[in-house]
Amino acid sequence: MDDLDLRLLDGFQRDLPLETRPFAAIANRLNTSEAEVIARLARLRDEGLIARIGATCRPNTAGASTLAALRVPVRRIDKVAALVGAEPGVNHSYLREGSDWNLWFVATAPDAEALEESLVRIETATGLVPLSLPLVRAFNIDLGFPLIGPRRAMALDRPADLDVLRPRDKALMQALTTGLALVPRPFVALGQALGRSEAEVISRIRALAAARILTRVGVIVRHRALGWCENAMVVWRLPEPAVEAAGTALAAVPGVTLCYQRRTVPGLWNWPLFCMIHARSRAEAMEVLVQARALPELQGVPHRILFSTRCFRQRGAVIAEVAA
Repeated sequence: MDDLDLRLLDGFQRDLPLETRPFAAIANRLNTSEAEVIARLARLRDEGLIARIGATCRPNTAGASTLAALRVPVRRIDKVAALVGAEPGVNHSYLREGSDWNLWFVATAPDAEALEESLVRIETATGLVPLSLPLVRAFNIDLGFPLIGPRRAMALDRPADLDVLRPRDKALMQALTTGLALVPRPFVALGQALGRSEAEVISRIRALAAARILTRVGVIVRHRALGWCENAMVVWRLPEPAVEAAGTALAAVPGVTLCYQRRTVPGLWNWPLFCMIHARSRAEAMEVLVQARALPELQGVPHRILFSTRCFRQRGAVIAEVAA
């Protein structure tokens, strides 16, 4: 990658210009041409450095989702991971060390009933009972990867305004998790696929982003391909009344890329606070963790570090009904 590639990927992982010719607007900011921006994005996609130009959707707004885990015997890991990955709504799946719950995945579905059916199918296929840990509160879910300059603290998340949702938004959000066409007027192409006008598509994306139902609209990078190969999920055990203050402080630590509270399961999982640290090396990840441990809200708090060792699945969420 050259300097222009880096500026393109660093500067537009969020806040894609929501106008008729977004790639021309990007080109204007980068002092290049619209055709050059489109060509570079196509090349970076083909090289596996970016997944799509599109959006990430806030969990449990238009659809339903949960973080789940399985206890998988080592000899069965590949087979079970393949069975889990075959479920259409599974969009992330990682093998992690540091816990006997070693296969972690995110399951998504159009609604809570469909999500439960998905987990039942996984249990039936694998013979293993999933540990389901739905989101309780997000402190920071605006995942991004700085490619130029130092790590930056992410802004504290704010609640989504669900009153903004409209009946046809699910189909639009599903399309955005697949990605925009790399053409001069991508919202025309998207509108044609959905039977909507370009102006309506842009207007709805703006509204959903402003309401924090879309958490990011921009270049969705493949962080492992860009060198961010270490992924630490750190879980913290602390009483319910202490979670909000601790989560708020933890989310502000530079290098903490995600931070949220999840439901506990008595007798199986009593770690309510989660954070993710994506880094270029384990040493770098541990430097971030040192800062987190030093927070007054987390000093002496028991925690576990679950580094990922293999990535089996990474793709967009299922929000709308998928045609058979």
